[in-house]
Amino acid sequence: MATNRVHLLPVLNVLQLLPLPKFIILGEKLNMDDRKVAVVAIGGNSLIRDKNHRTVEDQYQAAHETCTHIASMIQQGWTVVISHGNGPQVGFILRRSELSALELHEVPLDACVADTQGALGYALQQNLQNEFRKRGMPHQAVTIVTQVQVAADDPAFQHMSKPIGSFMDKDTAIRHQERDHWHVVEDAGRGWRRVVPSPIPVRVVEQDVIQELSELGYIVIAVGGGGIPVVTDQNGDLKGVAAVIDKDRASSLLARDIQADLFLISTAVEQVYIHFGTPQQHPIDRMTVAQAKRYIQKGYFAPGSMLPKIEAIIDFLQAGGKQALITNPENIDRALAGQTGTWVVP
Repeated sequence: MATNRVHLLPVLNVLQLLPLPKFIILGEKLNMDDRKVAVVAIGGNSLIRDKNHRTVEDQYQAAHETCTHIASMIQQGWTVVISHGNGPQVGFILRRSELSALELHEVPLDACVADTQGALGYALQQNLQNEFRKRGMPHQAVTIVTQVQVAADDPAFQHMSKPIGSFMDKDTAIRHQERDHWHVVEDAGRGWRRVVPSPIPVRVVEQDVIQELSELGYIVIAVGGGGIPVVTDQNGDLKGVAAVIDKDRASSLLARDIQADLFLISTAVEQVYIHFGTPQQHPIDRMTVAQAKRYIQKGYFAPGSMLPKIEAIIDFLQAGGKQALITNPENIDRALAGQTGTWVVP
């Protein structure tokens, strides 16, 4: 090791001008025995406080608040990989595309996911960098545009289930169906919407890069929006598809692949509840995988809300994960200290 450091001496002066963690300047990876790795999944809706705060600046300010709590977690010694949702943001891009259809080309769904990875990654990355500087922390954040492979024969491609974009009247929906080959459905009396597949993620294409950067101490933002959905063609080439991958499932897959010590889902509620929204509402402080499965069977977790989060956690723990946590951003510190949140263990 001493010999390696001698070889690095000629470039140390240059490296020290960069805002890199000290262990990277020395050309060493973190001691794996000392490293605590957490994958933190942030909901896309958590970056939009309400219908009156949806602008890019509003989302930036919401990201700022979340990043202060994540920075505190990092300050406690965690190496964090951050993922985020993008449902509302993709909806905004699709709506802009619809409104400008007579002037500009349509934005394909896989490109929408890539766009949001860049934009939301930028907001999180910059807010983290500013927070690190204020706290005198030697860390640096980096965003990875991430592809996630799904199976081309996944049954989801035959059973469209994920609503995206804005509501339409029936005539507009039928016109899109005939002209653009969209799949459309009537949505609970509120209008018609486009639906797309939501296939199961099978491989994070850039997983090795994410893991390498994490081991070097960088704070990585990856798998945004569940990842850009791709399949392989007959030649083995990657190709984007019009689909939406569940963010929590993709984050769970990444957490398993990089052997994270903690899978943390940051959402809108402080804890998970049974009988949520009823007079019998009761918080869950801690549950095992077996208990979580029983609660699922009893229908305690709503589809499209808490259910996919719990399922993603079960996948992580059954694959060898140690522990998982669900809480809201402002309570991350307290939850890590065991004062709130819902812990799920094998």
